[in-house]
Amino acid sequence: MSTPSGHLVVTVGAGPAGIYGVRKLAEAGHQVILLNRDIKPGGLVEYGIYFNKHKLKEGVRKQFRQILADPHIHYTGHVKVGTQADLTLEELREIFQPSAIVIASGAQGTKALGIPGDTATGVYHAKDLVYHYNGLPEFTKREFQLGDRVAIIGVGNVMVDIAHWLVHEKKTKEVIAVARRGPAQRAYTDVEIQSVAANFDLPAFEAELERIRPKLEVIGEDLEKIHKELTKYCAAKSKEGESPSKMYFRFLSSPSEVVVEDGKVKALRVENTELFQRVDAISCRGAGTFQDIECDSVIFAIGDKVDETMGLPCTGTEYIRSPNPDPENPGDEAYQVFDPETDQVCEGLFVIGWSRQASDGVVGKAKQDGERGMAVVNRYLQKLEPGSAEDWEEKLTKFQQLLAHRGVRLVNYSDVQKLEAVEREESRKRGIEFFKYMTDEDMLAAIDRA
Repeated sequence: MSTPSGHLVVTVGAGPAGIYGVRKLAEAGHQVILLNRDIKPGGLVEYGIYFNKHKLKEGVRKQFRQILADPHIHYTGHVKVGTQADLTLEELREIFQPSAIVIASGAQGTKALGIPGDTATGVYHAKDLVYHYNGLPEFTKREFQLGDRVAIIGVGNVMVDIAHWLVHEKKTKEVIAVARRGPAQRAYTDVEIQSVAANFDLPAFEAELERIRPKLEVIGEDLEKIHKELTKYCAAKSKEGESPSKMYFRFLSSPSEVVVEDGKVKALRVENTELFQRVDAISCRGAGTFQDIECDSVIFAIGDKVDETMGLPCTGTEYIRSPNPDPENPGDEAYQVFDPETDQVCEGLFVIGWSRQASDGVVGKAKQDGERGMAVVNRYLQKLEPGSAEDWEEKLTKFQQLLAHRGVRLVNYSDVQKLEAVEREESRKRGIEFFKYMTDEDMLAAIDRA
């Protein structure tokens, strides 16, 4: 058991960065209030990783359970923090008067290209679909008008996950991945693409490579080598069985407009691009010519941005962090929130994980960043007089009473354990590998029955 430090820290967000991070706070003897938007902890692990990867998810959940069982960590779920939520950051600070507040809520904002037509019915953000098929309650009941031909903007692993769902669950007739750059600059991994490789339309794929051959050869890329790398898994059968869906690629194509007619998506208009060599990377530029890719819907798989309603100073896709290097601990400033209006660091306010750098890596990188960020918090706390944790139980009670008065049903970690036990029993009864409830109402009812 760690020696009590006398400090209380509030952490907002119980995904990989938040959970792995608060372990470092607990080890330092701090009392930690861990707040989470969802009933269940886990964040990206629970609602981001593709739903059929049960063994991977469960392996990480076991680690989370060990961390959340620490008596220094006080989990409270089903509470939203922000300017348009259950309570604000200012109210959190007023109630708990903590030594520090750490934001680990991820990148909950959506990023788009800002092209004409991108708000039409039939245009979606990848995260909304990921949350939908992974059972995040707010998104499970949403309807998506996808049609027979879906264009996905982006060629990373999120694109592959969306394509995976469209090919094997929706049996969508045609899925087209659209990339600004060439096939050698793809961002998806071999492990992920195997889920849809058997569905590549190989004649169309070879024709697409031939279409862009001159532009690839200009920068010295080997088309035959690229072809071999991209199609090496196409002959293997998918582990999920056959699907009639066809998978296409459109390279060197920069989206410029979603063409909408009579309120419906008709095509994705793209500007043809060409590659050129920078000092340390391959980049692209518009060629000034345009073509339309016929489709019924468009999905943006281009990354995310932070939640601008959290109440932190924000620019672009991220919260503003201190621009001033810490002479004693260089790099610590990367985790400190900075207010450009006062030109000062926001005292005791930190960001970690995707709240610090949106859509950067997956679970392993979020874990590293959460732990590194909490090391910064621990160094900060060493310089402060203790005392904020002396009446933490009274503060938590006051917090719970306020939220109850506002009609918010909070859950603690004991409630989460009850819910998981009910879901395990349901999976046993149904003879399936894993079962989980898809709505807050069902989860709360299961907790009450337990």
